[in-house]
Amino acid sequence: MQSLRDLLQEAQKNGVAIGHFNISDLVLLKAVFAGAQELKLPVLVGLSEGEREFVGVRQIAALVKSLREEFDYPIFLNADHTHSLAKGVEAAKAGFDSIVFDLSALPFEENIRQTKQAVEALKAINPSMLVEGEIGDIGTGSEIHDHAPDLKKGLSTPAEAKQFVDGTGVDILAPAVGNMHGMLMSMVEGETKKHLDIERIGAIKKAAGVFMTLHGGSGTDDGDLHKAIAGGINIVHVNTELRVAWRHGLEQGLAKHPEEVVPYKILPPAVDAVKEVVLSRLRVFNGGRHFAQGV
Repeated sequence: MQSLRDLLQEAQKNGVAIGHFNISDLVLLKAVFAGAQELKLPVLVGLSEGEREFVGVRQIAALVKSLREEFDYPIFLNADHTHSLAKGVEAAKAGFDSIVFDLSALPFEENIRQTKQAVEALKAINPSMLVEGEIGDIGTGSEIHDHAPDLKKGLSTPAEAKQFVDGTGVDILAPAVGNMHGMLMSMVEGETKKHLDIERIGAIKKAAGVFMTLHGGSGTDDGDLHKAIAGGINIVHVNTELRVAWRHGLEQGLAKHPEEVVPYKILPPAVDAVKEVVLSRLRVFNGGRHFAQGV
């Protein structure tokens, strides 16, 4: 089976992106895996520190490994938004394929210094682990926000991107290019969309020369996503859209079976709702194409 690095290189060559979907329970994992299988596309599942604490670091690693081995399928596991080396080491030892080591809230030079140390420490544990660093400000929290934060002052520049990549040795860069975590209610209702600084994405890609991730993909205009991927984005993260679908699906299941107490009879609508979002997003990320090699 191809490695995550190999698949990212192939995605970059083909002008597509790998979908990254956050999970925090078996419903979400089942839905993400089913969507990827249906389209025969590789997929990344990610868990933030909070999500990992709820599911269990070694437990989710074992679940994803079991799916990969039983189905001989390219499903990979990412330690999303990890804010300390101790948490990163925990994920590396558990067998995660990649990690987002996020110290973007620190002063830029300190972010470089500590991220460089993390890259060295994590690759000493698992040399094949891909390490991602983050610069700029894309807000916090994959949830529904009342107001959009002013992210203009936190946008990343090509010069910062090059300095950060050169100074840290990260495999993947997550810049701030107009994206933000979470969604506004108007986005959930389909009235508004997020828009990206496409020109900035292209300039950062040229300067940094590494794989790039777009965080906060939920609620982003499809046309902007196509342009961002053409401009150099290789991974797109989606979380809030899945959480909204999970909630709506759960409500449907409870409404359909108001007296039911058996989880596996209540939860299928939640699986179906999340799977539909995954299918929709994977189609956008791949321009309607399947990966050349199939799975």
